[in-house]
Amino acid sequence: MNAVIRERGQREVFCGLTGIVWLHRRIQDAFFLVVGSRTCAHLLQSAAGVMIFAEPRFATAIIEERDLAGRADADEELNRVVTRLIERRPDIKLLFLVGSCPSEVIKLDLNRAAQRLSSRFLPGVRVLAYSGSGIETTFTQGEDACLAALVPEMRQDETKALLVAGALPDIVEAQMSDLFARIGLGPVAFLPPRRAADLPGVGSGTRLLLAQPFLADTARALEARGASLIPAPFPIGAEGTMLWLQAACDAMGVDLGRLRNETATALARAQAATARLRDKLAGKSVFLFPDSQLEIPLARFLSREMGMRLIEVGTPYLHRQHLAEELALLPPDTQISEGQDVERQLDRCRAARPDLVVCGLGLANPLEAEGFATKWSIELMFSPIHGFEQVGDLANLFIRPLARSAMLEV
Repeated sequence: MNAVIRERGQREVFCGLTGIVWLHRRIQDAFFLVVGSRTCAHLLQSAAGVMIFAEPRFATAIIEERDLAGRADADEELNRVVTRLIERRPDIKLLFLVGSCPSEVIKLDLNRAAQRLSSRFLPGVRVLAYSGSGIETTFTQGEDACLAALVPEMRQDETKALLVAGALPDIVEAQMSDLFARIGLGPVAFLPPRRAADLPGVGSGTRLLLAQPFLADTARALEARGASLIPAPFPIGAEGTMLWLQAACDAMGVDLGRLRNETATALARAQAATARLRDKLAGKSVFLFPDSQLEIPLARFLSREMGMRLIEVGTPYLHRQHLAEELALLPPDTQISEGQDVERQLDRCRAARPDLVVCGLGLANPLEAEGFATKWSIELMFSPIHGFEQVGDLANLFIRPLARSAMLEV
């Protein structure tokens, strides 16, 4: 049994609005309208970078001081903004109203607003709402809230089928789809879909395979609709991907011999990549601050496939059911921390002097100034890291900061 430190103190994390940056690329006819402040708008601009060649599919409806003071009709203003947006962007088929800290502070009921607007603009545009507020959440929970908002819109379908939940880059989904087809793991649907009209069905025949470890609310909503969760590690690293596929085959009644035959070449490439790069990480120590909820699968990969020593593995929330298979693969003496008291964690990190620190942007620069090599957690959400073909790229994400640190040493 892994030891767990539970902490409830000051946290250093992005808010759930950050998820829009990868979700708007994933659902290609959706638009994300944040109902928030200028700070929310600046966050999204900074996180997404400058979009030069394409008009982005997200924006912020700014809550001004008069809104916060209760002197403005927020519903009337929201109606005006949404109407103008849909008139200007006829390509929008799914509109998300995304709540923020300011909209929650003034108790703006975006769910009711979404129902009202949806009844007005259907069948052309469906309007849904979810919260991206950072008051009580971490940044990946924005995706969880978004996908959970889609579940009530899914049609009832009792057909036995595999449903993969979690936003994956297009290239990774294409690789997975091809592999599923060759293994015989069909039919397979993905949540979220690339287009709103392709939202899959769900029912008692649905076998749910999570691609991301932070989808607690989404999984709960799908199970309430009849889906059965497949216990599995996550498809990070060669080992995790193989065990993930094996769990899917077991659930869908697919012969494991066929799985081994169809994955042999890709698995060999992934193992060759780790063998080639392992010496650059083996024996080095790593401290993972809680940020994305990817920390435990990443720690398993770094420990078992790359030979790193785990000083501490922090996670914002430890979902024992979803992570049971991952926890079983960690070294038995792994120190896990749930939640955060940032000053205490910094003290433990400084005392341990790890070779590499995986943390959020707010901690990376101060730690770099103290001489630590750091890896930004959020970069792992923007990079393709799942599946066999990405194993070498994943390892290099951790190798590069160590190489940079070595070059800068005087």
